[in-house]
Amino acid sequence: MKLYLAPMEGITTYIYRNAYAHYFGGIDKYFTPFIASKKMNRRELNEILPEHNEAIEVVPQILTNRADEFLQITKRIAEYGYQTVNLNLGCPSGTVTARKRGAGFLSVPDELDHFLYEIYDKSPIRISIKTRIGVDSVEEWEHLLALYQKYPVAELIIHARLQREQYRFTPHKEAFSAAAAALPDIPLCYNGDITSAKSYAQLLDAVPSTDCIMIGRGILRNPALAAQLKKTDAAKLFTRENLRAFHDEIFAGYAARMSGETPTLFKMKDLWTYLSESFAASERYLKKIRKASDYAEYRVAVSNLFRACELA
Repeated sequence: MKLYLAPMEGITTYIYRNAYAHYFGGIDKYFTPFIASKKMNRRELNEILPEHNEAIEVVPQILTNRADEFLQITKRIAEYGYQTVNLNLGCPSGTVTARKRGAGFLSVPDELDHFLYEIYDKSPIRISIKTRIGVDSVEEWEHLLALYQKYPVAELIIHARLQREQYRFTPHKEAFSAAAAALPDIPLCYNGDITSAKSYAQLLDAVPSTDCIMIGRGILRNPALAAQLKKTDAAKLFTRENLRAFHDEIFAGYAARMSGETPTLFKMKDLWTYLSESFAASERYLKKIRKASDYAEYRVAVSNLFRACELA
């Protein structure tokens, strides 16, 4: 089973990815948070610099609905030695979909078809796609599959929900089975609510042929999940000591690179939204972390949580 780490905007940065690979591992491929500008700002450039991704396999993700913009970004990414980019057709955020980008692009399939024709015709490197199965109805999936069938998709990562479902409701695993039947020559990867060994087993029961899974929130909540699913040293990794070292490396990375304490604390508090679920009865301590206004308060609050809370 291949395991991928999903791109989570603002969280799975190169600082997080490198710390994760160091302390937990088990991920076969990492995807960057999306790049949305052909000018590629400093934050976006930092995500793809080879020196920031030396020991891990990384695929840059692009979010746009303009072929010329996609190709300009791809050309620049290729200059850094990348062989594959990923097209984001999965983001369900209202601010993204309102502009017919991300999952919103699925609502105009004819425009999407023209876009795909141009980028696959002119891209200097391979293109994989991360997609939802439609916007409002699962009946849209059949048409989308026929569309993807027309192009040399390097890999199709399927978040088995509709745009309107956001991250709610049970994923439509049957849609993944339909893709396997319709696209025998395209490598497929399943995405959606793999958060534990139990949900992993349920997926394999429903779709036994699955050989690649992308996980996002499940790993943010339990960094040892990849090791647990691959049954490799999970017990040694899921310890207070390892979690603390992982946290401290991320914190030090942001503190060294960001201007001022406030931006670093925002980053760390976003991470704790998920990481706190690795601990039992952490709510009271999490509130202290969220209220911390400087590094000194933050360090005390974090130490108190690690000392007082059992692992979940």
